[in-house]
Amino acid sequence: MNHGSPHRPVAPARSGVPEHGRVPKYFLVKARVEELLGELGPGGRLPTEADLAERYGVARATVRQALRDLLVEGRLRRQGRGTVVAGAKIEQPLSLASYTEGVTRQGLRPGRTLIALDRLPADPATAERLAVRPGEPLWHLERVLRADEERVGLESTYLPVTRLPHLERDFDPSGSLYAHLAEHGVHLAGAEERIETVLATPREALLIGTPPALPMLLLHRRSRDTAGHPLELVRTLYRGDRFSFTLALTAPPGP
Repeated sequence: MNHGSPHRPVAPARSGVPEHGRVPKYFLVKARVEELLGELGPGGRLPTEADLAERYGVARATVRQALRDLLVEGRLRRQGRGTVVAGAKIEQPLSLASYTEGVTRQGLRPGRTLIALDRLPADPATAERLAVRPGEPLWHLERVLRADEERVGLESTYLPVTRLPHLERDFDPSGSLYAHLAEHGVHLAGAEERIETVLATPREALLIGTPPALPMLLLHRRSRDTAGHPLELVRTLYRGDRFSFTLALTAPPGP
């Protein structure tokens, strides 16, 4: 029985060693570097590729592949020209709680940087999903998500202008949109959400500050108000190396 923390992944059987027992050299280097990460601790600066190659007696290309895996897994992160040990991933609950609530719950300081707040005519597909007429004006709100000043995601929201006519005047784009909606008497009652893994476009990678090859978690959400009417469409791109998502499950009622 495993008694480890429920917030840390359980090690796979035989720690990833294939059944035939032949282990790629980069995987052995990765295991050695993981031991080093434990010694350095979060924020510790990793030696250079050249230093690691000399230490472990392998080619720099082998070290580079091991570090690439650890970067994708979120164990390392780039800082300036160097590489440092990353802290724990941000756990975001799959619920109607806002990004602000999820990040604050973990002792981090949430933030958002406004990229765009525009009025756009609803195209037919978006109009259908929001149950409005094609051409009806929508707000398009695009913001970079931050946690303790680190850029961690990109959020794009569409909602009918009729729901919040003065959004550009009244709303602080660094704050929570859900809190602003509640202040104006608009409350969320439910949502449909879909998650997939993608690669960021060059523009998205530039805004978030990540390499285009870094895997991302993409969430699509359509929220509804207490009357059951569609309220918003949200497309949020989260860094796969910095986020994990949690969901509480309950057993169905008995027969």
